[in-house]
Amino acid sequence: MGTVLSIRFGGPVGPARRDAARDAIARVFGRWDARFSLYRDDSELSRVNRGELRLTQASVALRDCYALALDWRDRTDGVFTPHRADGVLDLSGVVKALAIDEAGRALSALGQGDWSLNAGGDILVSGDQAPGLDWMAGIADPEDRARSLAVVPLAVPLRAVATSGSAERGDHIWTAVDGGPSPYRQVTVFARDIVTADVLATAIFAGGEATLNRSTETWPVEVLAVPRDGSLLATPGLRA
Repeated sequence: MGTVLSIRFGGPVGPARRDAARDAIARVFGRWDARFSLYRDDSELSRVNRGELRLTQASVALRDCYALALDWRDRTDGVFTPHRADGVLDLSGVVKALAIDEAGRALSALGQGDWSLNAGGDILVSGDQAPGLDWMAGIADPEDRARSLAVVPLAVPLRAVATSGSAERGDHIWTAVDGGPSPYRQVTVFARDIVTADVLATAIFAGGEATLNRSTETWPVEVLAVPRDGSLLATPGLRA
């Protein structure tokens, strides 16, 4: 997926369990990447986009992923969409989050209760960083990636965080207000699950203030947005 994965454990973990966790997560992300990557000619989604495979004939996994993306398109009034302007079906907006979610379940199935999984800055946690101590997420400054805007505890129930922006990859989010650039440099969303966090971070970045307001009114999330003028917009929970 063109990103870096990292796992942290909330307590001592022996080499065997650490290797088992690493291998399980590598298998999960490898499987999602093999099916949905648009950079691999042999992926199922690439075959669909070339017309070699009808969407109705695609795997249940691909069709379910597409259905989820369409559901989020409807729930965000079309701001989040899997349909690119060039006609390509792109499920990247939900695939990484679904892979993170599955990887988290794989860690739990291995008996790991305290862990933090970071995939390119999108984070899902379970348990504690240390007994009685919540996991913490640092939000990088889009103007200076070596500096943090804030460090936020990932406390129950908001145990997932995702960030969308142009600081690292440029203006790569292709649905934006009036077809122009986003009014934000960066949007970070804290949510109960990683799919909601990832989708809404993308939708708010693309949809601007109207989508920000609607999202915070509709879903139990906290948001930190960085407008292009460098100011900060934070929901009440983060300000507190």
